[in-house]
This record gives sequence, structure tokens and C-alpha cells, in this order.
Amino acid sequence: MFKVIIALFVGIISVSLASILIKFTNDVPSVIITSYRLITSSLMLIFYTLIKNGGIKIKDKKEIIFAMLGGLFLSAHFIFWIASIKYTSIPSSVTLVATSPIFVGIFSYFILKEKQNKFITFGIIASVAGSAILAFADGGIIFGNLDKKSLIGDFFAILGAVAVSGYFIIGSYLRKDMNIMCYITMVYSFAALFSLLFAILSKQSFVGYKATSYIYMVLLAIVPQLIGHTSFNWALKYTKTTLVAIATLGEPVGATILAYLFFGTTLGMMQFIGIATILFAIFIASFKGGITT
Repeated sequence: MFKVIIALFVGIISVSLASILIKFTNDVPSVIITSYRLITSSLMLIFYTLIKNGGIKIKDKKEIIFAMLGGLFLSAHFIFWIASIKYTSIPSSVTLVATSPIFVGIFSYFILKEKQNKFITFGIIASVAGSAILAFADGGIIFGNLDKKSLIGDFFAILGAVAVSGYFIIGSYLRKDMNIMCYITMVYSFAALFSLLFAILSKQSFVGYKATSYIYMVLLAIVPQLIGHTSFNWALKYTKTTLVAIATLGEPVGATILAYLFFGTTLGMMQFIGIATILFAIFIASFKGGITT
């Protein structure tokens, strides 16, 4: 249990840096950022897997099909979410994309037949409520000041939440029997291929951006992707899918704090209430939600 908590904590800290790094690449389209992020991380993994494990070991074709589908969901998640940051604020974007527990809870119940106990259910409700408070307060929704640009960004973030829910559910299925390195190498590589295809179809350029933007995209591949997402994927083998999704709700907390430190994004009373609600939900779900060892 302790190792699972540590893994989820490391994952939260790592992915919280993603929105900050994306803001620093404001001259790069979302599909190109996604491509660089996934291509860089997958190439590192392929190289490591070949050297360390002698290649990827696959039991049957079904694993390839599910890994491909997981890669498609992951690619779509990043494209939609990164696009949302271009339109709306960091707190709104990360909190709305963090509504994934709603969709994971629904999908896991009907697809995985995974029943949720009362603590997980409470965690879903409380964390989503906290995310809503944080996003609405930041975006001015409470005061009726939301503009069309922010609305588009919010919509993209929700689409990103739906996509990442599919990614988590497929990961839960594959991680039952698949080694973590094999799993992330396959899924990240397929995600990179899909992102590359989307970038080519969109006719966006891969060159011509600020030199610092390329550095930040490489950092996106190393910290939020290889460290952050891999921590969550490792935890999928030892806990419920919904609980991992709830743990990712720590990202809005970290990202909001970092947004304040880097960009001076102010936090009002409603933001603090939202953060406190999310932290409480994660605590209850983590220690009472049924983590297995």
C-alpha cells in the first residue's frame, strides 16, 4: 500500500508540471507538442526496452489491438487537453480534464463490471465537486463572466477527460498480465504514431519554433510523461482504475500552485475551497477506497 501511495504522489507532482511547460511553448500547436512529447518518450522507451529486456514480449494479438486503442485514446487526450490550455486558464483546464473519474466510474462499472464501494463513490463526488468549484471560480463562471474562448477551452478539456478515461480502462485491462515496461513502450509508441498521423493530416510544421520550446517539449516527455504517467500506469496493477483516476485530481492542486508561482495566477477563497475538497477526496479514497498490495 505504501508503495502505491508513493507512486501516486510522484505521479501527481510530475504531471502537475505539464501545464506549466505547455504554457512556455505558446508558439507551438497542440498536435505538434503532443507529437514531440510522445515521440521523444517512446523512442527512449524503445531503446531502453531493447537494451534491458531484449525487446517487447507479446502473448497474443489481442494485446496489440488493445495497446493500439490505448495509444489512440492517449494521443487524443493530449491533443484536446493541450489545446484547452491555449484557450482557458491552467486551473480551469486541469480541473476540467480531471473530471475523468466520472467517466471512468461509468465505463468501469459497465465494461469492467468493477463495483465501487462507498468511499470510492464519495471520492468521485467530492473530487468532482472540488474540481468544479476551482474551475468555475477561476473562469468566472460563478459571476457570469465566462467568454467564448474559455468555453471552447473548457469543452476541449472535457473531451480530454473522456479520452483519458478510455486510456485508464484499457491500461487496467492490459496491466493485469503485462509488464509495466512492455505496456508503456507499446502504448506510448502507438500514441506517438497516431499523434504523428494527426500532425501530418493537420499540415502543421514540426520546425520553426523557439529554441526554448523544443527544450520544454523534451522535458514534457521526460517528467510528466515518463515519470508521471508511468507512475500511474504502475499503480493500475495494484489498485482500482477509479482510484488512479481520482489520484490524478491532485494535478489541479499542484498546477494551480505552480501557475501562481510562475505566472502570478491569483487564488481566491473559492479556489482554496476547491483545492481543500480535492485533497480531502484523494485522502479518503486512497486510505479507505480499497488499495490492494
